[in-house]
Amino acid sequence: MQVTGSMRSTGSESWRSWAWRFHPNLLVPGRLHFPQLALRRRLGQLSCMSRPALKLRSWPLTVLYYLLPFGALRPLSRVGWRPVSRVALYKSVPTRLLSRAWGRLNQVELPHWLRRPVYSLYIWTFGVNMKEAAVEDLHHYRNLSEFFRRKLKPQARPVCGLHSVISPSDGKILNFGQVKNCEVEQVKGVTYSLESFLGPRISTEDLPFPPATPCGSFRNQLVTREGNELYHCVIYLAPGDYHCFHSPTDWTVSHRRHFPGSLMSVNPGMARWIKELFCHNERVVLTGDWKHGFFSLTAVGATNVGSIRIYFDRDLHTNSPRYSKGSYNDFSFVTHANKEGIPMRKGEHLGEFNLGSTIVLIFEAPKDFNFKLKAGQKIRFGEALGSL
Repeated sequence: MQVTGSMRSTGSESWRSWAWRFHPNLLVPGRLHFPQLALRRRLGQLSCMSRPALKLRSWPLTVLYYLLPFGALRPLSRVGWRPVSRVALYKSVPTRLLSRAWGRLNQVELPHWLRRPVYSLYIWTFGVNMKEAAVEDLHHYRNLSEFFRRKLKPQARPVCGLHSVISPSDGKILNFGQVKNCEVEQVKGVTYSLESFLGPRISTEDLPFPPATPCGSFRNQLVTREGNELYHCVIYLAPGDYHCFHSPTDWTVSHRRHFPGSLMSVNPGMARWIKELFCHNERVVLTGDWKHGFFSLTAVGATNVGSIRIYFDRDLHTNSPRYSKGSYNDFSFVTHANKEGIPMRKGEHLGEFNLGSTIVLIFEAPKDFNFKLKAGQKIRFGEALGSL
């Protein structure tokens, strides 16, 4: 207060001497203010850091940028700082580690008195229909994992016998239709590459470095009969849905391909936000054939759903601590003793998720195949997807 008073009493010369003493850059035209100059120097130091260190230093500012009221950190943009995109920020979250921690928590046995309140809260939050469960008594389920993987009463899901392809699980239809230009829609308007999703059709044992095949030739490797087309259907399993999945038709499974990857959320909102989300996430691709040619079922993992189990595949282990980005593991069910593979009947138990995720069907069928669906509709295991 005394400095301000002296400035007012002594006039402009005293003000200039005071300003020059404490903030010399204020009086020189074209020069930056001291705070901006300091920020520029700091950003220059950051630019010399390694990429991981730079990301580590940028994240706190980026989180504040998105959390604080609009414009609070706008002055930083004037000195050249740019926040990490929301997608990049989300991808940096250690979802695999969090999912493994969640999996271990699910295995913890709950005290008998705590089971009903915990499960009742889950039922109320996600709208679970326990009247369909084979065991309705909540005290029967020792931990969250057992509750998530609860079985249904036999009559709760009758299997439609009139149509050739049924829904393999409960869920919501995100998208369906004919595969065009080797692109598949994860949601309306957001696509991903068919080859990136399924992986190369040619075994890496035959070609150490498989060439990038053109769209048409990769499609021709899948479509085995002239006049047929490729079709797809994407089913999203919410946390409150029945978490087991079944065989959608009569077919033979000959091959399994496991893609280790991220475990980002696959809810419809996130699927609209992140392009090729299903190609980034961990997934298990089962391929084989049915009466019309090629058939595949892919179980896509998600946050807190690192555990994907295939009942007849004991060698499958998902959400391992270490993996190489872009790698995959192949396993053939065709052996000298079993030259056909694993036969599956329509409606037969196939596998399960630990919480909820996504099922993607990609199959070959004649041109007159018709889906009996509407985008966004709820569907239950055993109900018709389509037929000829």
